[in-house]
Amino acid sequence: MAIIITDECINCGACEPECPNTAIYEGGAKWTWAGGTTLKEVVMEDGSVVDGKTPQVPVSDDLYYIVPNKCTECTGFHEEPQCAAVCPVDCCVPDPDNEETKEELEAKKDWLHA
Repeated sequence: MAIIITDECINCGACEPECPNTAIYEGGAKWTWAGGTTLKEVVMEDGSVVDGKTPQVPVSDDLYYIVPNKCTECTGFHEEPQCAAVCPVDCCVPDPDNEETKEELEAKKDWLHA
C-alpha cells in the first residue's frame, strides 16, 4: 500500500529528499508525473493522456503529502519506506485506502522507472 502523511506532520521536510520516486511534496506545491521518474506521459483511467511534465493539483495545501500513484513504499530501492524511517513524529504510515501487494508495488516501480 502507499504511505500517507497524517495531520501530525510538523512540516519538517525530512521525508521529501528520501523518496526515490519523488512522490513527496511540500503542502501546496504542484507535482508532476515526470519528477523523479522516466515517465514522459501517463494514460489516465478515463483514457486521457497527460504529459509527464504537466503540473498537477496538490494533494494537500497545508502539509507535506505523498502522491499515492507514485509511492512504491521504496520497493526495489530500500528494505523499508524511507519517509517513515526518517520521520521524527512517525506520521508516515500505511494508507489503508491504497493497499497494494508486493508484486503490484514492484510493477509500479518498474513502470515509474522503465
